[in-house]
Amino acid sequence: MKIEIVILGAGESGVGAACLSSKKGFNTFVSDINPIKKHYKDLLYSYNINFEENKHSKEKILKADLIIKSPGIDPNNELILEAKKKGIQIISEIEFAYWFCNAKIIAITGSNGKTTTTTLIYEILKKANLNVGLAGNIGNSFAFSVLNNNFNYYVLEVSSFQLEDIDKFKPHIAILLNISQNHLNRYQYIFEKYVKAKFNIIKNQTSNDYFIYCYDDKIIQSQLKSVQVKSKLVPFSQKIKIKYGGYIEDNHLKIKLNKKSFCMDLKELTLPGRHNKYNSLAASLAAKISDIRNETIKAVLRNFHPLEHRMESVAKIRGVEFINDSKATTVHATWYALEYYNRPIIWLVGGLDKGNDYSLIYDLVKKKVKAIICIGLDNSKIINAFKNLNKRIYEIKDMKKAVSLAFRISEPNDIVLLSPACASFDLYENYEDRGNQFKKAVKEL
Repeated sequence: MKIEIVILGAGESGVGAACLSSKKGFNTFVSDINPIKKHYKDLLYSYNINFEENKHSKEKILKADLIIKSPGIDPNNELILEAKKKGIQIISEIEFAYWFCNAKIIAITGSNGKTTTTTLIYEILKKANLNVGLAGNIGNSFAFSVLNNNFNYYVLEVSSFQLEDIDKFKPHIAILLNISQNHLNRYQYIFEKYVKAKFNIIKNQTSNDYFIYCYDDKIIQSQLKSVQVKSKLVPFSQKIKIKYGGYIEDNHLKIKLNKKSFCMDLKELTLPGRHNKYNSLAASLAAKISDIRNETIKAVLRNFHPLEHRMESVAKIRGVEFINDSKATTVHATWYALEYYNRPIIWLVGGLDKGNDYSLIYDLVKKKVKAIICIGLDNSKIINAFKNLNKRIYEIKDMKKAVSLAFRISEPNDIVLLSPACASFDLYENYEDRGNQFKKAVKEL
């Protein structure tokens, strides 16, 4: 009798898992409580996969031998809890794809910097002519890529949501960039649950694997005291010299891994900001562990430019620079942007709050921000956090009007910074949509 697999959620990961499941000969059924996008419906039709939308047929779902849960579905969802009670195994799409993948995996997680670091490592391995794929929380789903390719290496961006439901998933190199308060609404506002989900990235590693992590992150350091790590610890730091790992010294990025070493002048890095020094350290460590030549690493680090929606300079109009940092969906990410710029800032902030603690950036806002423009549906938390600073605070829910106002109150040498510190889903489809609307509004000034 064929194994019955049910996939909950028909987005990128769900449909990727469904196509892989069908191709491997399992009875596959996809269920989504929302409408399914045409592109994904067409894929399901082309693989002859049965699906439903706008509902969950509980009776059919609870007959499954295995449920693959899309990362967006809350683990405390009533249907998920019922399935667990029945003893049905529930896994994530990255776990399912891993079952059919023989490649060496480099997996990157963290509250901030995942996409930049993942792309950096991918570009370095590609420049070294390795047969490498890029997937996970970036581009195609891991499952869909495994179905259609036969790579020797995978560089995967993975989120805490994806790591919640892994069983055997094991990266050869696991990277944890940082942990700051994020997605607390998902974890019943219990920060420890979020930290634990991030640390799942190393739970199956062995002594033959590597764990690259930020030594300067106090939360990571604290958690390391309470978990058993079987893999080789490879720290990186901007504060201290590391004997085995990566660090910054005398304005140089340095890597020391026994006989493997690497050194590069920070002036040669094209990525701006303190956070990108961390990202470059992590990427260089992964590259050296993978035996990539120093000149190959340098060539990529010298020519890699900020990704779209990440401290992206959009335009300079009458001496006013407009920066699109829409990907800054956490207070921690916004901290890096505010810390980097040394000119007066008109700050566009707000969106869907995920349990933000604005006290982390209070001093930076006090010192650098001349006006705050709130662009979310509910801005009360932001207003309360900064109302005592005697800054001009505005509320505007239309991006075009917000950009127009920012320009009107700006002076030459000011920066208009979209760095929302919040998710985008209250008013926009995603952070890309929010960033694109900002860029469109700037170009229409």
